[in-house]
Amino acid sequence: MASSLPTQPPHRPEVPEVVIARLPQYVRILSRLLEDHVDVVSSQQLGEKLQVTPAQIRKDLSYFGRFGKQGRGYSVNSLLERLRQILGLNSYWNVAVVGVGRLGRAIISYPGFTPDGFRLVAAFDANPAVIGDSVGDLKISPMDDLKDMVARQQISIAIVAVPAEKTQEVVDLLTDCGVRAILNYAPITPQVPGGVRIRNIDPVISLQSMTYYLSGSDNR
Repeated sequence: MASSLPTQPPHRPEVPEVVIARLPQYVRILSRLLEDHVDVVSSQQLGEKLQVTPAQIRKDLSYFGRFGKQGRGYSVNSLLERLRQILGLNSYWNVAVVGVGRLGRAIISYPGFTPDGFRLVAAFDANPAVIGDSVGDLKISPMDDLKDMVARQQISIAIVAVPAEKTQEVVDLLTDCGVRAILNYAPITPQVPGGVRIRNIDPVISLQSMTYYLSGSDNR
């Protein structure tokens, strides 16, 4: 039988960003295994699904304590619950979308946020032509209402989908209002103060990195 709860080390080392970025992938894989009624999984099996080595799996998890037993694998349910706790997914996070153009509307319409612990509770735009319109269950509010609504609805995360030239201004406003986590879809890397986490998602850059492998370049 696999081990359940891990033993936390007295002084946990700083966790590399790349490890944190892999944790949600663990959660997704473990959730699917649980749906398939799999009780125990080995580092070899997890590694195959994540395309990393079993040694890397064990190293990643070692940052957060001791999980499982050698030769016996990990309890899927216990490991999943622990990783959800580490990521803060055992509670809901209120999220605002700023910028309700085509991309913003697509984000709001995406049905996968709530099951993973995120609630889209507000949408904002500076365009008077769309203010007051509804997208799904959200009514688009003016930017002037941002500060009040962030405080009132306890919004801690914002998704930014505004034009590049407006991004820094919007990010500054969000951080001034107390938002401490921002997912940015604009093709620019805005600056944020200490204590604020920002993730920049640019599909074009991702595509450009892949074409390296498709091109006939002699640089490989």
